[in-house]
Amino acid sequence: MEALLVTPIVILAITVMVELGVAMFQWNQSVKAIQIGARAASVSEPLMTWETYEAAMMSDWSGTNEGDPTPVAAVTISCGAGSSPCDSDGMDRLLTGGDGACGEGGLPIGMCDVAPWIRAENVLVTYSRSGLGYVGRPCGPVSTVTVELSDVEVELLFLDRVLELFIPDRSPFEKITIPRHRVSATSEDLSNSNKSC
Repeated sequence: MEALLVTPIVILAITVMVELGVAMFQWNQSVKAIQIGARAASVSEPLMTWETYEAAMMSDWSGTNEGDPTPVAAVTISCGAGSSPCDSDGMDRLLTGGDGACGEGGLPIGMCDVAPWIRAENVLVTYSRSGLGYVGRPCGPVSTVTVELSDVEVELLFLDRVLELFIPDRSPFEKITIPRHRVSATSEDLSNSNKSC
């Protein structure tokens, strides 16, 4: 009789622990993927056209001379989730690392090699003027590159089915949304390894 009373509670507790472990793993892998994405974006060509990037970053450079410090006014430009679309080749390079496939583990590594559930619609890339560098710097102005992840859902394995045994008339509880995360890195030369700027 005691076993009949305790067994459902033990099964539910174990299920919750396993599900939370899986959710924490996916959350941690998503954050690691953003770090990889920020690093890749900081050493790659901007994910929009050079003309668009430079027009935004150098919007108030009139009256400056070659070698002057970069103006410190806050200037940003974004592409991706909830903004203008990014260049599809650039976003593919950011996600897959250039090998064109998620989870293959080829080099260079991409965001979805670490977290295969990340899609282009989850990634927002923002370039902000950093105030570093000087006017006329080769490879363009130095910017702070921020990669942000949003609307990524963790798939639960079996918690929904277990809860259905105990509470049949309830709304489904199949996914948990990972909170928004962002990682920033200072840009370097903003060129792909196979090109010079």
